Amino acid sequence: MALWTLHNGGVLEPGAVVAPHERLGWGKTIGLGAQHVVAMFGATFVFPILMGLNPQLAVMMSGVATLLFLAIVRGRVPSYLGSSASFVGVATAIYAAGGSPAHVSGAMLWCGVALAVVGVVIHLAGATVIHRTLPPVVTGAVVMLIGFNLAPVVARTYWPQDQWVALVVMLVVVLLNVGVRGFLSRVAIFLALLIGYAVSWVLDLVAGPITSFQPGAVSAQNPTGVVEHLRVDWSAVSAAPWFGFPPATSGTTVGWHLPQFSLAYALLALPVVIALIAENTGHVKAVAEMTGAPLDQEMGRAIMADGLGSVLATGVGAGPTTTYAENIGVMAATRVYSTAAYVVAALVAIVFGFSPKFGAIISATPGGVLGGICVVLYGMIGLLGAKIWKENGVDFGNPVNLVPVAAGIIIGIGDTSLRITDDFTLGGIALGTVVTVALYHLAHAVAPRHLRDTAGGSSLVLDTPGMYVDEDYVEDDVEDDVEDGKNDGEARRRR
Repeated sequence: MALWTLHNGGVLEPGAVVAPHERLGWGKTIGLGAQHVVAMFGATFVFPILMGLNPQLAVMMSGVATLLFLAIVRGRVPSYLGSSASFVGVATAIYAAGGSPAHVSGAMLWCGVALAVVGVVIHLAGATVIHRTLPPVVTGAVVMLIGFNLAPVVARTYWPQDQWVALVVMLVVVLLNVGVRGFLSRVAIFLALLIGYAVSWVLDLVAGPITSFQPGAVSAQNPTGVVEHLRVDWSAVSAAPWFGFPPATSGTTVGWHLPQFSLAYALLALPVVIALIAENTGHVKAVAEMTGAPLDQEMGRAIMADGLGSVLATGVGAGPTTTYAENIGVMAATRVYSTAAYVVAALVAIVFGFSPKFGAIISATPGGVLGGICVVLYGMIGLLGAKIWKENGVDFGNPVNLVPVAAGIIIGIGDTSLRITDDFTLGGIALGTVVTVALYHLAHAVAPRHLRDTAGGSSLVLDTPGMYVDEDYVEDDVEDDVEDGKNDGEARRRR
């Protein structure tokens, strides 16, 4: 039996919908797969750079994790698993506490395990358990504090490396994301990175090296870290071979490595699982709406698959994975939901992962370029928390919502800490999340009935933290797809 049935003899008629179990001709399927690669590509290699991990390895493992995901959900939930933005703040906090990339991988691996366990629980207990445990008021607060906790990373690390390039790239991100319609707005970060890269290279040719802060230059002899350097340094690119496996970690080169486990770092990272649960839930619901197929029974499998994909990726030193809104947008635009296209995209990503030169080019991205991207990206992560509140009707006139969230967000954004023992301190994102979740359920338990009944918000609605969705670009297509899916289902029932 074939894995996919050929849709309408391989002909895609206007307005037709290609279901997950169908495919077009292999030529068109390969083209669609390439489009999915472009959609996920920018974020999938930007986030590992921000986490101090190897982007070549991350791209390769995103393909492997996607294949695993599609197998676990039995091809019923078309999705691509790329690098997660939610862990950037965790990585930054671990490095600030003296941790290494191996510690980052170890902490993120435990998050993958926790997410997989949650997926199993949801599969057995039903999707409604998510909304009872993590209502939108709580989820929005966690997403918000994750994003805004990252502000010092831009201010102290990336922006000072080249403030004028950072400013230009920031403007490019805004203009492309807002002023350009359709698919290009979905790859605005990727395009801004390319433009910023080119601008930095031209400035090196015209104006020469810049004297500014470089993170790797901080030492006892140079505590400020200010040195003269080229914006674009391709010395590692010229030395890298065209083909080969991602390098192993050696000296200052971060490559594949085994995770190193620490309880303190694991507890620092685990709150991000809340954002990932919400993220996966929102995406499965979005796919269900577009395809017109009920997918609540697949919710647990999808979350478990994402967790196992993250375990697999972090187990070799790559960043954790998550489902991508960009690729869901591509499906909304094309009305092709075939999982065959995602298999093609995953295989292409794996092939890219076997080019060390490609990885070296990515790793040479100038710090000023990352500064311009992150100043927008981190803020968007935080404001998506507010978007969750708005779309779910969270009422902050209700003290059950207002008081716990107010405390948790200030703790998270202010990086407030609580010293538990001499060797363990809970702070920042982790403490803010614990306070938000615990205080909300405590307040909900002791509040009068009329306050409890209106607290929390409605069913969860969420776009990917760290991503952006062109609402006008997707909304009409989604409505049409839902109607087409209903009509298609009715036609099959009549047959």
